[in-house]
Amino acid sequence: MSENRSSTLSNRLSAALDAVPALPGCYLFRDAAGNVIYVGKAVNLRSRVRSYFQKGASHPPRTAQMVRSAADVEWMVTDNEVEALILESTLIKKHRPYFNVRLKDDKSYPYVCVTINDPYPRVFFTRRHRLTRDGNLYFGPFTNARAVRDTLRTARRIFGIQSCRPRFTGQERLRPCLYYHLNQCMGPCTGEVDRGEYLRAIRQVCKLFEGRHDEVIRQLSAQMEEAAENLHFERAAALRDRIRAISQLAERQKVFSVEGTDQDVIGVARDGGDVVAHVFFIRAGRLIGQENFTLEADPAEPDASLVEQFLKQYYEGAATIPAEVLIPVQPGDAEAIRNYLTERRGRSVRLTAPIRGEKRKLVEMVTRNAELELKQRVLRGVSDRARAEQACMELAEALGLETPPVRIECFDISNLQGGYVVGSMAVFEDGLPARKEYRHFRVRTVEGQDDFASMREVISRRLANAREGSGRFGELPDLMLIDGGRGQLNAALEAVRESGIEGLSVASLAKKEEEIFLPGSPEPVRLERHSAALRLVQHVRDEAHRFAVTYHRKLRGKGSLASLLDGVPGIGPARRARLVREFGSVEEMRKLTIDDLARAPGMNRTVAAALYERLHSGEDGEGAHAA
Repeated sequence: MSENRSSTLSNRLSAALDAVPALPGCYLFRDAAGNVIYVGKAVNLRSRVRSYFQKGASHPPRTAQMVRSAADVEWMVTDNEVEALILESTLIKKHRPYFNVRLKDDKSYPYVCVTINDPYPRVFFTRRHRLTRDGNLYFGPFTNARAVRDTLRTARRIFGIQSCRPRFTGQERLRPCLYYHLNQCMGPCTGEVDRGEYLRAIRQVCKLFEGRHDEVIRQLSAQMEEAAENLHFERAAALRDRIRAISQLAERQKVFSVEGTDQDVIGVARDGGDVVAHVFFIRAGRLIGQENFTLEADPAEPDASLVEQFLKQYYEGAATIPAEVLIPVQPGDAEAIRNYLTERRGRSVRLTAPIRGEKRKLVEMVTRNAELELKQRVLRGVSDRARAEQACMELAEALGLETPPVRIECFDISNLQGGYVVGSMAVFEDGLPARKEYRHFRVRTVEGQDDFASMREVISRRLANAREGSGRFGELPDLMLIDGGRGQLNAALEAVRESGIEGLSVASLAKKEEEIFLPGSPEPVRLERHSAALRLVQHVRDEAHRFAVTYHRKLRGKGSLASLLDGVPGIGPARRARLVREFGSVEEMRKLTIDDLARAPGMNRTVAAALYERLHSGEDGEGAHAA
């Protein structure tokens, strides 16, 4: 590296670049504030990292901006490129760096979980998965939560597996629920269910989610014929009904391959920085489902890079990996990704970018679906923006604002009998949610249940941050909306006056009559019942309320869990903190077996057994499953 080039870098960055090892691993660039702005991987860290700062290096505009913003670099060495690939995906999900291509909202995708280690496994919908840690079987991720729930209901109805969450061992003698009497649940809670028969039903449910309907139908048909031969006509009739229901599910699925192969087919469409990846899931030659995912990317990012980043991030969280993945273009490090997928699957995986033939036509079909989805999103976005602009203009006119509010901030307080009091700030820009700007506050100075004092503290802290030039709160709102009536409004106004900030427009929205109170106005403003302005303020208010309640429940769950852990033999402050971080709530921990608990960080089987007994003893006051 030249002396002139080094002089333009910070001393810290220059020293770090000189120390980068020539080994495989991951690197992280940080800006001057310490935020991670980019995560990458390399076979040779030294060569890759230093290449960004070579004199005369030509970078795309976004990469050049990243290099200018970088103030420090750190690295993590791995044994090989596959480990580096896995670590890179994990770090991108953890830090969500601004300059990386990344899947949007990947944490919220739904999965189907099968607790295969339970005596009587449960099958349920979840948005929280630990694919490599809890020993359960997962299917997903999916993007259509309603479709997943519908399929689960159908599977439960067909096979009679339990729909409730408690874990049963077969020793219970509980009174069965309504589903048992409707012949929609075998009733493992009664202790009278043959475990072998129940496990056969679970295996068949798993085959349904794998798309292997024909195999399930063949098995059920053989059982039906055996039952008929043995004169068990009621069982034969029940099996016949199952076969019909599964056949109806299978009829909705299009046959794509007479070879009966398992494939994921991926297509990518882009419009500037907006990118949609569409996936067809083909199992045993049938299309069993399709999902689309949104990516955030630089408009100048090459297609091969988009495909590479999608493959790494999607399959890091995918519950199943097929024998072949068809893609529109080969990524730069195809061999490393192929090795990673093979390692995840446990068997060989083909990563194919077909040039011609039926497979190419299949990729083109999926790409057309991606293009249609992207076009619909663009059209929806244009329509949403137009409606939002109209709502802002109507609201400005109704409240007497000089201009339509570009930035609206709404504040809400959530508590339960004075415990875990929290505040939230929801932000709308140009009439649409700006969720990255949302913030929550843990109320510190108010004891007991005092919504007015809590609101005053939250507004004071928000404005104090603005006065100090905090990046997160630097921009003041055009309209500050308070959830509540005149009392909450007055508390907020007091905080505004104490801040010394002038020119803020403040109003409050009372839920009962949807009245808007304004400072100095004796009469509230009542917006037209079906007006766009009313829908806007209701949306802003509801978002603030949702955000506050979610944070409050999270804190309350952690508090309940910490309280329950007190007194469990072998659990001290450090182990308790790790368990609270790992599981978050009593409800989450109750779903786990002793083996699951023993695998948690810092746990062993003896302590796990004591904790399991405490969780299911009802001592925490939340009650246990009762007959």
